[in-house]
Amino acid sequence: MGNTKLANPAPLGLMGFGMTTILLNLHNAGFFELDVIILAMGIFYGGIAQIFAGLLEYKKGNTFGLTAFTSYGAFWLTLVAIWLLPKMGAGAAADTHFMGAYLGLWGIFTLFMFFGTLTGARMLQFVFGSLTVLFALLSISHFVASETLAHTAGWVGIICGASAIYLAMGEVLNEQFGRTILPLGDKK
Repeated sequence: MGNTKLANPAPLGLMGFGMTTILLNLHNAGFFELDVIILAMGIFYGGIAQIFAGLLEYKKGNTFGLTAFTSYGAFWLTLVAIWLLPKMGAGAAADTHFMGAYLGLWGIFTLFMFFGTLTGARMLQFVFGSLTVLFALLSISHFVASETLAHTAGWVGIICGASAIYLAMGEVLNEQFGRTILPLGDKK
């Protein structure tokens, strides 16, 4: 095998994250009810596909990619479980303040991951920076029970998810064409 080039798993993980994030935040912004579309995307594309991408980043020796994709894949799986388990009789519905703490912990994790992007492409920094803001807004909205703040978070989440899709497609198209099709603000 020696010289075999491995494919870049990041676009898979970024697309799973980006598309699922947009769908959930269309709900948070008030456009749609939380329904099976978000749950299915959360399990299969946001959850499982991101975990696969993270494991493939492991194979490439990318600790950041491994940590990011497997963690956010697990985030989506736990979030869907938080919504579904009470409906299945496996525990009480989440307390809104405890949900704020859950989202706040993800925000702290994301802030530290954002620091890890400072040596990377500007677009990657934007994804993690906007995700940090999203988690902060969602966490605070649960602590203060503010629908307005949750709707604002929804708009931030739509932008965050769109930026992840842009980054994923930039990585795919730039590699495919061997030149910059979508600029990512790469550090030189």
